Amino acid sequence: MAAGIQTQTIRDHPLASARPPAWAAAWGSDRLGPWCSLNIHDVVQRFRWIPPGQFQMGSPDDDKESFDDEQPSHWVTISHGFWMFDTPCTQALWEAVTAKTPSHFTGAKRPVEQVSWRDIQEFMDRLNDQVSELELRLSTEAEWEYACRAGNPDTRYGELDNVAWHSGNSEGSTHDVGEKQSNAWGLHDMLGNVWEWCADHSRRKYSAESVVDPLHTTDNENASRVVRGGGWFFGARFARAACRNGLLPGNRWSGLGFRCLSSPSGQVR
Repeated sequence: MAAGIQTQTIRDHPLASARPPAWAAAWGSDRLGPWCSLNIHDVVQRFRWIPPGQFQMGSPDDDKESFDDEQPSHWVTISHGFWMFDTPCTQALWEAVTAKTPSHFTGAKRPVEQVSWRDIQEFMDRLNDQVSELELRLSTEAEWEYACRAGNPDTRYGELDNVAWHSGNSEGSTHDVGEKQSNAWGLHDMLGNVWEWCADHSRRKYSAESVVDPLHTTDNENASRVVRGGGWFFGARFARAACRNGLLPGNRWSGLGFRCLSSPSGQVR
């Protein structure tokens, strides 16, 4: 077990008891763990199982790449497992659900971009209405960082150019999802390609105290929302597991996308 990470074993997942989600068209397990897939018309979206566990969120004091809002590093418990898109939402999936083509860089397998936080709420509501027991939502930023690290306490889950499209190698555009090396839980493009919207309002201030399932809320519907992961237009410093940013919920641009998760327990934030 890597220092700074504690997770359940591969035995502890819904498929171990032959209980695939009701929405799954196919399911199985490979060297990276359990997976399920959702079919919408002729578009297939694969999900990966993210087990519950604990991790150290944020950056240590001696990390020269870090920003001030990533500190202090602190223990976070993710008390529930969940199924997560193994890639950012593609243009093919977005168009299958909404019949719209908002992206600047077009391509069925490229990540959808130029979608606001509010646009995504409508997308998820529509898809949840179509598919029984799906209950898609955006991750909290703690769930996102936990899933991104996948048991790895380091800055990145692999060498930069092997895992991320960033300003140094993207040649000025997004790229098809899934081309870069995945993390240990089978998630691709968690770093680079497009920033990913999260559920949290703005950015909570870290403290050294341990927390369980943190979520930053506010009554202000217009407050900024967290985005994570860096993107094709940003440098290497932003393509790190701990890097945080925030944008207003109506913001749309060509480096901004998302991925969803679904919790088998029906938790919706």
